[in-house]
Amino acid sequence: MASIPVPDISLGAIAPEITLALTAVVALMLEVFAEKKGRDHIAYISLVGVIVACFITFRLAGDPSWTTFSGLYVVDRFGQFFKLICLLGTGMTILVSVKYNKDEGIDNGEYYALLLFATSGMLFMVSGSDMITIFMGLEVMSISLYALAGYTRKRARSNEASVKYFILGSLSTAFLLYGIALIYGSTGSTQIDIIAKAVSSGSGVEAVLDLGIVMLMIGFAFKVSAVPFHMWTPDVYQGAPTPVTAFMSAGPKAAAFAAFFRVFNVAFPSLQADWWVIIWILAVATMTVGNVIALLQNDVKRMLAYSSIAHAGYILVGFVAGGALGSSAIMYYMLVYTFMNIGAFAIVTVVGRKGEEKTKFSDFTGLGYRYPLMAVALVIFLFSLAGIPPTAGFVGKFYIFMAALKHGYVYLAVIGVVNSVISIFYYLRLSVMMYMQDEPGEDLPPLVFAPSLIAVMIVAIYGSLWLGIMPAGYISFAQSAFLAL
Repeated sequence: MASIPVPDISLGAIAPEITLALTAVVALMLEVFAEKKGRDHIAYISLVGVIVACFITFRLAGDPSWTTFSGLYVVDRFGQFFKLICLLGTGMTILVSVKYNKDEGIDNGEYYALLLFATSGMLFMVSGSDMITIFMGLEVMSISLYALAGYTRKRARSNEASVKYFILGSLSTAFLLYGIALIYGSTGSTQIDIIAKAVSSGSGVEAVLDLGIVMLMIGFAFKVSAVPFHMWTPDVYQGAPTPVTAFMSAGPKAAAFAAFFRVFNVAFPSLQADWWVIIWILAVATMTVGNVIALLQNDVKRMLAYSSIAHAGYILVGFVAGGALGSSAIMYYMLVYTFMNIGAFAIVTVVGRKGEEKTKFSDFTGLGYRYPLMAVALVIFLFSLAGIPPTAGFVGKFYIFMAALKHGYVYLAVIGVVNSVISIFYYLRLSVMMYMQDEPGEDLPPLVFAPSLIAVMIVAIYGSLWLGIMPAGYISFAQSAFLAL
């Protein structure tokens, strides 16, 4: 009688995910017993859970890498790097949310539980070595984000954002799942390394495999807001609560790029001569559309939404370049982007006031005179997003464009540089509103700064400046993480 194989299970490998899930459950239970006032402790307990997950992730270095759960999950330096980015984004978002949620009357335990569940899904995506694992992580993340986008239930725009995101997200998920099914039908497996062997040996059904790869690419392109699958981004970013928008622009995007990169560079490297052309076109379209439409925006949240689309295009340039240089450039850029983007959104939460009624460009008029330190912080984030030295954004873009040039993609690098120049206009436009326009005549109540917001700004300024002045250690970490992939 044949013995039943015992599955390889290592709970230690998923200890960060377990920590986040347990912390989320604790947040939900505390919500039941907490008083209506003074619920800050739920946020800080959630933050502690994120910090513990970071510590465990550091301990699980994955060097050398190893797989568990019968090959469904891998522990490696690549996953560790992106997990830390996701956890960083979550921690900063929790701090941004403390005062905002209290002002909006949504300081509930389920808000932080949804953030933690979404982050747990991201971590599974990042370390999934099987497409089913990646898909399950994606769904855990996406369902939590659908709820978070509409969390301010009394605001019609927030409800609209949630419904749009849910409908379009479900459509993209269908593409992704159908692509996985076609690849499975062609190669006989959903494990990334087995798919790679089948593809390189030519044992797959070529037409079915190609269609599956295209559909898989569509699914991932939606998650990273690549043109023409970006339609949801401006409306959802504008309608969602600003801390949720900050969260969506950083952690989920990093997780989607990590899964996108792992699947295509591990499973389909032998077909790179075919799929790199599609990525090249996506990169150019995404950079150009994002930057050009951002020029026309009068709302800061929508401007930052189109800016995030453009930044996805820059990251796709590194994807096209590939190799150790392009890949480590992507990883470094995602780290930098997390700091500068969440920092910018943190300031928008302060200026926007209750109900987010003050998010127009004109609402930032004279900010440099009324709140000079906050205005300086926002200028640092905007300059970093624009890629102006000596900020970290400049180093990130320089690193990506140099990778493209080194691998012979001269036109792609030139288009990227031109787009970066275009982006300077709308970033500087906001800076001009703060410093070179007259102070508004209306008598506005003073802005209130919570300690948690000040902490986020300090961390974001550190990341936006120090990673540009002394980038060597972080770039080296990214390079070592790629080489372990």
